[in-house]
Amino acid sequence: MQTFLGNSPIKTPLVFPFHQPSFSQKPSTHKLPLHNHVNPINAIKGSGYFSEISRAIDQEEQYRIARSQVIRKGVDLEGYSIEGISIGGQETCIIIPEFKCAFDIGRCPTRAIQQNFVFITHAHLDHIGGLPMYVASRGLYNLKPPTIFVPPSIKEDVEKLFDIHRTMGQVDLNLELVALDIGETYELRNNLVVRPFRTQHVIPSQGYVIYSVRNKLKKQYIHLKGKQIEKLKKSGVEITDVILYPEVAFTGDTTSDFMLDPCNADALRAKILITEATFLDESFSIDHARQHGHTHISQIIEHAQWIRNKAVLLTHFSSRYNVEEIRQAASKLQAKVSAKVVPLTEGFKSIYS
Repeated sequence: MQTFLGNSPIKTPLVFPFHQPSFSQKPSTHKLPLHNHVNPINAIKGSGYFSEISRAIDQEEQYRIARSQVIRKGVDLEGYSIEGISIGGQETCIIIPEFKCAFDIGRCPTRAIQQNFVFITHAHLDHIGGLPMYVASRGLYNLKPPTIFVPPSIKEDVEKLFDIHRTMGQVDLNLELVALDIGETYELRNNLVVRPFRTQHVIPSQGYVIYSVRNKLKKQYIHLKGKQIEKLKKSGVEITDVILYPEVAFTGDTTSDFMLDPCNADALRAKILITEATFLDESFSIDHARQHGHTHISQIIEHAQWIRNKAVLLTHFSSRYNVEEIRQAASKLQAKVSAKVVPLTEGFKSIYS
């Protein structure tokens, strides 16, 4: 009901990348004079053999660390298990099983099929392309029809998209399509609601904040004892206020301007902010990021004083970056905020892979 409340395969590096001697002829057996004989141990030390072993062991250790990060399927933040993949221009789908939801659908990763709700931020294919497959797959597995939220400006086109697939595939594609506008609130369940917020991309877009709903005793009744409160409650007096607590905010693709909009305060004080950081270095300017409707991480750092979240999950990095470059950029933001900063590196290559 709607309510208005006012991978690329990993190649293991050689642990001991030393060239083995190859003899095309029988080795010489000439004996050396005793006084010219070199101690074998000293010869090994002098050749840098042990330094090569040390270097190889260090490389192997770095590789193992990188591999463990690359193959990890999600992150645990503030009591939520966040999964998914987000590579700029390729696919974005962020899954939060605790809410049974996915933000954007990307190419419809398998885990997304189990989620009852999908929140679409905008109509670019790397964010919306897997939508028909998502709905069809839920039907194939006899799961209940999903609820899909879209910006009102694209609802009609999304309906046409499903009609085309129904005709081409001669299949039933059952779903509830909700056009949810900025400022509106939709009840997901009795203790959870969602509300869109304004973002700035090159086409119509919006982010989403998911709120937990809690009842808080009104101030005028705080001094009362339990029996007195119970008596008031039975008499029909409304003794609590309904409070919305922002849990998770997801921006989708946007410039950093969303951080400066006073109406987006809840996104910046939610427990977790999931935001894009497409560009990470000086190879691309802030103007370039802005022209393409994206964010340069230096802009997030510049506006870091507005971040009140407990954790920030960075996403949507350009595919030109590797895991190590992404972590290094994230560490620069970490130095500016008290929130825990985590980059989502699923699908990115390591320099050790």
